[in-house]
Amino acid sequence: MIEQIEQQWLISFHCVYENNSFKRAAEFLNLPTSNVSRHIALLEDKLNTRLFERTTRRMAPTDAGEQLYLSTQPLLGKLNDALEDVTRHSNKVMGQLKVLMPDSPPLAQAVVSFCIQHPSISLCCDTSLSPKEDLLDGFDLILSFHRGKLPDSNWVAREIRRWPSAVVASPKLIQTCACPYQITDLSHVPCISSLTSLNGTPWIFKNSNGELIIQKVQSSFKVNSGCLAKSGALAGLGFAILPIESCFDEINAGYLEVVELEYEPEDLVLYAFYASRKHVTKKISMFIQHLQYQPNAGKNE
Repeated sequence: MIEQIEQQWLISFHCVYENNSFKRAAEFLNLPTSNVSRHIALLEDKLNTRLFERTTRRMAPTDAGEQLYLSTQPLLGKLNDALEDVTRHSNKVMGQLKVLMPDSPPLAQAVVSFCIQHPSISLCCDTSLSPKEDLLDGFDLILSFHRGKLPDSNWVAREIRRWPSAVVASPKLIQTCACPYQITDLSHVPCISSLTSLNGTPWIFKNSNGELIIQKVQSSFKVNSGCLAKSGALAGLGFAILPIESCFDEINAGYLEVVELEYEPEDLVLYAFYASRKHVTKKISMFIQHLQYQPNAGKNE
């Protein structure tokens, strides 16, 4: 029987009963009076009984109407309370938040400050710079660095922050090697590359139109750490692509030099990935917003 009854019919019935008027009930529900009358007629038809006695002068509930109201009023009240509880819960930053992210001190500070602001969050955090696809299940959010086009995925990607980058090298290396002038020259000089990204060898550049250009480089120093890549560049182990912000002081001090090529390196971008859902939970949306407003979040050092 319940599957044959529309909830709106019962709401209209309760409103008519409590206001003792179809017109006042319609005003309260912000519906045309004809709609409220139709709801009552449909409800009476499904129950096969009359719920109100109507005359030109007065309207009163029948015995069946009285019984229906008294029986369903507590149930509708509890249903309304339950729906409001769910709404309040969905609008609160609370519950378990499972995050997979790089082991980065600035990111760690941002996560800690988020948990301090929202003490109802229970954090479960794992660290990996280049997480494998088959390890992503079970996490609410994945934070990961990328250059260039993102791989196809069922996850939604939100940009947290991007860093313009440059090819840099120590003055000593530039003096001992033929300094590259074009990106193709990079295949003939030692380079510092990522251990896992695109098998560790290609570098990604962009032309004036923003189109991406892939260039393979030779590398005997492959790392998954921006800090280690910068240390290797300072030691003269190879040319490196680094966010300008992360080596600004070293460039100004003359410990590193920017190598000008015909194309610029693609920006380094920190993305937040989360499962594709119509309704993103408050804890995820607020965490992403928190990271976007942290000036040093994800700083690749």
